[in-house]
Amino acid sequence: MTRLTINLLCEEAEIFSRMESEHPEPSLFGITDGKAVGTYLELKFREYLVDRGYIFEQGNAASGLDFPDLNVDMKVTSIRQPQSSCPFRSIRQKVYGLGYSLIVFVYDKQDDPKTRTATLRITDTVFVDKNRTADFQLTYGIRDILSKHGNQDDIMAFMSDRNLTADVMELSILAGEVMRNIPEVGYLTISPALQWRLQYKRVIASAGQISGIFSIFRV
Repeated sequence: MTRLTINLLCEEAEIFSRMESEHPEPSLFGITDGKAVGTYLELKFREYLVDRGYIFEQGNAASGLDFPDLNVDMKVTSIRQPQSSCPFRSIRQKVYGLGYSLIVFVYDKQDDPKTRTATLRITDTVFVDKNRTADFQLTYGIRDILSKHGNQDDIMAFMSDRNLTADVMELSILAGEVMRNIPEVGYLTISPALQWRLQYKRVIASAGQISGIFSIFRV
């Protein structure tokens, strides 16, 4: 038995992505529900790791993460619309990141009517360090303002224009923190909803070119 690490997680994700891309799966034939496909792949990858003899903490509702001991969450998304949801914790997540890293499996589902099976061809598997999980436009804009000697009022006005929050006190506190602790540029697009809506096109395009965003597998 081997304790799972992030490096081992990424190594096994590459092997798994190659294997899954060639696996015809009857239970997914005709399925158009992205959540069902995601659940299938997430469960299968965790079972794969267990079968390979790895020890790791299983995800639970309390942590909300698939790999709590690694502080990593797994996301599965279609290449046709590479996005998913995640729990909203604080507006700070949009500025300073989600607080955990992501491993993202991007698939192109292909149904075969002759065999009545579906194949999840993995097009990209990407690891995103927690320091790169903030919103791109927001963090890029903040850093641009500060590079031009902007002050706390400028930061507040910018974040207010982007409808980050209607709470002036919350906005003031966050702007003050930004002045003391400049955020890294994030590479997600985070849209507000009842849950955060994460969009991955920039992450996929930047994998292997930006520090903290690693291309594990790509066809």
